[in-house]
Amino acid sequence: MLLITCPWCGERAYTEFTYMGDATVTRPVDGPEASDQDWYEFVFVRRNPKGPHEELWHHTNGCRSVFKVLRDTATHEIMGSAKLGEAFESQSEAEG
Repeated sequence: MLLITCPWCGERAYTEFTYMGDATVTRPVDGPEASDQDWYEFVFVRRNPKGPHEELWHHTNGCRSVFKVLRDTATHEIMGSAKLGEAFESQSEAEG
């Protein structure tokens, strides 16, 4: 079973969480400065990385917080998690 460590609640089964997307994508500036091309790229143009990748997850069936997860897309290994704006804590550090 895939286990994810919520920065607030600790290690939980993946079934408590909802994947929210790529944490590395920057949303275009709102307003007239953002072109249609900017929005097209934000919505439709995505990398499909193999290996470690930063993702956003929502603890839907827990504290309801959104946080970052560093997950290997090839093996599904969860390598770390962190609150938004903070550095990743490795899973081994969280367990010890």
